[in-house]
Amino acid sequence: MSDQPATPPKIAISACLMGAEVRYNGGHKESRLCSRTLTEYFQFVPVCPEVAIGLGIPREPIRLVGDPDSPQAVGTVNREIDVTAPLAAYGEQMAGELSDISGYIFMQQSPSCGLERVKVYHANGAPVNGGGRGIYARAFCARHPDLPVEEAGRLNDPVLRENFISRVFAYSDWQQLLKQGLSRRALTEFHSRYKYLLMAHNPVQYKALGAMLGNMGNHDPAELGPRYFSQLMVALSTCATRRTHSNVLQHISGYLKRVISAEDKQEMQHVIGQYRHGIVPLVVPLTLLKHHFRQHPDPYIAQQVYLQPHPENLSLRNAI
Repeated sequence: MSDQPATPPKIAISACLMGAEVRYNGGHKESRLCSRTLTEYFQFVPVCPEVAIGLGIPREPIRLVGDPDSPQAVGTVNREIDVTAPLAAYGEQMAGELSDISGYIFMQQSPSCGLERVKVYHANGAPVNGGGRGIYARAFCARHPDLPVEEAGRLNDPVLRENFISRVFAYSDWQQLLKQGLSRRALTEFHSRYKYLLMAHNPVQYKALGAMLGNMGNHDPAELGPRYFSQLMVALSTCATRRTHSNVLQHISGYLKRVISAEDKQEMQHVIGQYRHGIVPLVVPLTLLKHHFRQHPDPYIAQQVYLQPHPENLSLRNAI
C-alpha cells in the first residue's frame, strides 16, 4: 500500500521526555513511548529551552504570571528573575533552525513548553481560570502553525496518538513533495492519495479541498499549495470517529463489489458493522480489506495513504 519515507521523519521533543536530567529539580520526565517505542520510527531532536537560555540544573522553578494571553515567566521565589524574553527569543531561534522537523512533542504543564492549560497566576498568587501556553512553545508554534504538535501526556490516549503520528507522516510527505517541486500534477496526485484519510478525519473539509483543487485553473501551485496544505493539516487534526472510519471502509470496499463473492461481501459488511459498534478495533476490517486487495489489486486503492498512514509495526490501529 502507501510507501513510508526512506528517511525517518524528524520530531523535536522536550529533552526531559527522552530521559535527560534537565528539569528544575535535576530530574527527568522520561516518556517510554517516545524514548523506547517511537525511536525506531523517528529521529528525535531533544530541546530544553530553560537550560539553553542559561538556567542551571537544579534551578529555581519558574511560573507564568499575569495575562494568560501574554504572561511573564518569573521565578517562583525571586520575582526579579524574569526569563520571558529569553524564552520567547529562543523559541524564535529554534523555529528557524528546526525547519526540517515534521512534528514536535512538548512537555505538558511546563511554563516554557506546555501547549495548553499551563498554570498562570494572578499577581496575588491566585490561579487564572483556564491557564495558558508556555512561553517557548507559544513563540515556536507561532512560526510553524501547520506543524503537528502534541503534549506527551495526551499521547497516552490511543486515538490522539494515532492522530498525531498520522499527521507527522503527512507533514513529512508534504516536505518531500516540496523538495521535488510543487506542480499542478503533483498537488493533484498528493490530494488523490490523501482522499480517504481526509474523508475519515473531516468529510466537510474533504469536499472543500477537492473543490479548491478542482478550481485550480491558472492558479500558481506555489501560491495555492501552502493554502491547501494548511487546510489539510487543520482537517487532519480532527480525530476520525468510528462513524467516519466506517464510511471510508464502505467506500473502499465498493471497489471490490465486482470481484469478490457474495459470501465475502457479507463478511466484509459484517466486520465493518462490528467495528462501527465498537466490537472490534479498526485493524480488523482493514486487515480483511487488505487481504482482498492483495487477491484483487486496484491501482487507485493501492496508492491510498488511508490504508497505511504510518508503519504497520507501530500497531496504532489495534487500539482504536
